[in-house]
Amino acid sequence: MQRFQIERVSLENIELIVPLFDEYRVFYGQQSDTGAARDFLLERLNLNESIIFTAVEGDLEDKRAVGFTQLYPSFSSVSMQRLWILNDLFVTTSSRGCGVGSLLLDAAREWAVTTGAKGLSLTTMTGNTGAQRLYEASGYVRDCDFYSYNLYF
Repeated sequence: MQRFQIERVSLENIELIVPLFDEYRVFYGQQSDTGAARDFLLERLNLNESIIFTAVEGDLEDKRAVGFTQLYPSFSSVSMQRLWILNDLFVTTSSRGCGVGSLLLDAAREWAVTTGAKGLSLTTMTGNTGAQRLYEASGYVRDCDFYSYNLYF
């Protein structure tokens, strides 16, 4: 039996990932705020602005989320096709190295293929070598042709 199951997050099971989403934000230097995390995720799902998958372990009475990925829709004007942005990928410290990240990446890939997308796009911190190894092992190719620019307010 497989230890982890992948589930699509819905309004009915969103509470599974609220603590993980909060932990993910803290990892990136934000203050913990589970209320705001819940509100943000609820808004994304209510407005159909993202697709979220979670890796869970345990049974119905004792189910625990150990990772999640969140995808946002985008489009390629050049190819005139849908593109999914893999914006978030997070696995709890205790579940890293157990294949959870790969399972979540597989779910994202399957979703992209099912929706007829051109592909998946992601960015990661330059120092996050563990994630880089995971992405490259999953077939992602580092872009050496384009620079990323941001304008924040």
